[in-house]
Amino acid sequence: MKKLLIQTVTMVALLLGSLSCGQADDSDKAQIEAALKGYEQVLNASDVDGVLKLYTEDGVFMSPNNPSAVGIQQVEAAYTGAFQAIDLNVEFDIVEIEVISDDWAFARTNSTGTVTINATGDKFPEGNQELFVMQKIDGDWKIARYAFSTTNPRP
Repeated sequence: MKKLLIQTVTMVALLLGSLSCGQADDSDKAQIEAALKGYEQVLNASDVDGVLKLYTEDGVFMSPNNPSAVGIQQVEAAYTGAFQAIDLNVEFDIVEIEVISDDWAFARTNSTGTVTINATGDKFPEGNQELFVMQKIDGDWKIARYAFSTTNPRP
């Protein structure tokens, strides 16, 4: 009888533990999705300060044909330069979010829209695939690493 009681309590504890992890996972996924939508908004607004609020202090921004921008100061310089050169109007499609621990996750997205070259006013279709490594800092999910590549190269 005692053994049956211990087994039952253990199974209930395991079940409740897995349910709470699932709920935390859903909450984390929702928070990450909100952060990615926020990133979409600040990109479209060319808002460097808004971008920086979404990155970790040691964040890394990896854009094609450029060296990695490592740390918040380099990330700031990279986005400042990018927003001086181009204006984006893009929309993210969140394809996948995987929470892999209490404070690490990754997300995979695709984006489409337009890019305007500020110097000329020329507008082109824009399309990318993106990979975000997210880190939870003080309860908030932030971009720790971000890389993208085009799915719509220009001739």
